[in-house]
Amino acid sequence: MNQTQEVLTIDTTSIIVIIALAVVAVLGAFGAFKYGYSYRKKFAELKIGSAEEEAKRIIQEAREKSNKEAENAKKEQLLEAKEEIHRLRNELDKEIKERRSDLQRQERRVQQKEDAIDKKTQSLEDKEAQLQKKFGEVEELQAEVARVKGLQLAQLEKIADFSVDQAKEFLLKQVEDDIKHEKAMLIKSIEEQTKDEAETRARQIITGAIQRCAADQVTETTVSVVQLPSDEMKGRIIGREGRNIRTIETLTGVDLIIDDTPEAVILSGFDPVRREIARRSLEKLIVDGRIHPGRIEETVEKATKEVDNIIKQEGERATFETHVHGLHPELVRLLGRLKYRTSYGQNVLQHAIEVSHLAGLMAGELGADVALAKRAGLLHDIGKAIDHEVEGSHVTIGGDVAKKYKENDKVVHAILAHHGDIEPKTIEACLVQAADGISAARPGARRENLESYIKRLEQLEEIANSFKGVERSFAIQAGREVRIMVKSDAVSDDETILMAKDIVKQIEDTMEYPGQIKVNVIRELRAIEYAK
Repeated sequence: MNQTQEVLTIDTTSIIVIIALAVVAVLGAFGAFKYGYSYRKKFAELKIGSAEEEAKRIIQEAREKSNKEAENAKKEQLLEAKEEIHRLRNELDKEIKERRSDLQRQERRVQQKEDAIDKKTQSLEDKEAQLQKKFGEVEELQAEVARVKGLQLAQLEKIADFSVDQAKEFLLKQVEDDIKHEKAMLIKSIEEQTKDEAETRARQIITGAIQRCAADQVTETTVSVVQLPSDEMKGRIIGREGRNIRTIETLTGVDLIIDDTPEAVILSGFDPVRREIARRSLEKLIVDGRIHPGRIEETVEKATKEVDNIIKQEGERATFETHVHGLHPELVRLLGRLKYRTSYGQNVLQHAIEVSHLAGLMAGELGADVALAKRAGLLHDIGKAIDHEVEGSHVTIGGDVAKKYKENDKVVHAILAHHGDIEPKTIEACLVQAADGISAARPGARRENLESYIKRLEQLEEIANSFKGVERSFAIQAGREVRIMVKSDAVSDDETILMAKDIVKQIEDTMEYPGQIKVNVIRELRAIEYAK
């Protein structure tokens, strides 16, 4: 136990000693650290102090140096500014001297002009005074002239036995005669000049157009003839109690004329399409031999379809032949119907194609719209396709149909103007009008009945004879020319020219005719004496 206590006492003492040594070591280390820190701090403070002094010295030197440089730069700039001011002052002095010189020159010029103006003013005043003096002299002369004129007029009235009014009337009559003569001569001169310039060119255009456009003409009338194999077929066509012929007439809308004509039946009707359907139906029934109402109805229906197809094909052919595209299908169908329509014996479809070609050719020569002219020419008689079904002239009907199917306003205008119902306002409308007249007037294109032919000749002679001074008149060359003989003692040469123009105007206003009519007024003066 004692040994243990001694051991513990020894260990405790050793620990205390160790702790004491450790504390001493720590204190020593702390003291050494504190001393080193204070030493380094003092050293650093010394360095910082020396650095600050160096910096202050450098800054001071820099400030002194910059002040010197700034002072030098300031002096240089002041020197340059003084030099610039001196230069500008010299330039300004120079400019002022130049302007003064210019002002002096201008003042001298103004002074010279003022002097010249003063001289001119003085001269004008002198001239004005002279003019006033001359005006006074002229007024005196005018008064003298008026007095002398009055004396002369009184003397003339006494010598000529004419009053002033009578003399004026006599002079006016002479002036009127002179003016009438000059008017007639001027009209004649202008007409001759116009003809010389225009006739050759117009003849070339029209002749070229006609030569390049040759269309076949088909002559038809309002009746069609169907040949029969024998007269016995007539009875079969009539049928029991006439039922077959009534069925045919009811379904086709045409009249069947069965008379004593051998081996032939006549179909009569104003609608050419219905007449064509009836002709085809009757020919099919004759070939088939079975003629009864049921068979007739089937045959008429089949013929109607065939004719509709032909109408469509003919309309398309006309558009392809004339190169007119984009037409409404209904307009194409109406064009095809014109195949079965005639006017004065001229097939209207071929006439429309011909007018389209002529109008297009003339439009090309004149620089107009070729496509528009051809389109209007092809459609100008479209109203004739349905003029049997719709009331009104074919011109009005054609214009309404073209509007209905959205045709160009210029095309509609050309259709309405092609017979002169309205005034043509476009060159294409004028060309369609001219082409229509050319196609209708050329030899062989149309034929007229004797009654209308004689009526036109009589009307021409009647118009000519209605003018004062006409001795007699003759319509010749199938109504293409009228020759008028006037009395030489009643109509002068100048009045002859004016009479021809008046007769032409009345013919144009009161008559309808294809082509043109030449009016030839003849004044003949014969001097007859006898030698005895």
